[in-house]
Amino acid sequence: MTAPAVPNVFHLRRARDLIDRRFAEPLDLDAMAAAAGFSRCHFARAFRAAYGETPGTYLTRRRIERAKDLLRAANLTVTEICHLVGFASLGSFSSTFSDLVGCAPTEYRRRTLARGGPPPIPGCFLMAWSRPGVGGVPAGSAIGEKPGAADGPSLGGIDHPTGRTR
Repeated sequence: MTAPAVPNVFHLRRARDLIDRRFAEPLDLDAMAAAAGFSRCHFARAFRAAYGETPGTYLTRRRIERAKDLLRAANLTVTEICHLVGFASLGSFSSTFSDLVGCAPTEYRRRTLARGGPPPIPGCFLMAWSRPGVGGVPAGSAIGEKPGAADGPSLGGIDHPTGRTR
């Protein structure tokens, strides 16, 4: 028997990259398997063999990692974060978060803030900044290649979250 021309891990990386890019969207096993070019059952077995966890577990862990980042850095409610990272229900988000992290999302935020660090970014600022084509940053632009890129994208003449204008 001959070895496959392209190793399975190459195809599995395409599916994992899809999960990493679109974790906040509803993703099912069919979409992930299609990205890898495998059948559902073969994909699930191959993914688990390669990465040590099922595709669903990987997706959930990725969503919780992003939620932890947002809880540390953004001034958004837990419900807003729940929906931003792809959970449909606050209850399932909170119980999954507690199972994986060891405490509730609000407790995680409280502990993180008690340790210090930078103040949370205002939610409205974060949402406006992250949308493509808003605040003077055209969709698909290479911000890092433009003059003044170190200053970050323009926010419609506002230089600071306090509202100071140019």
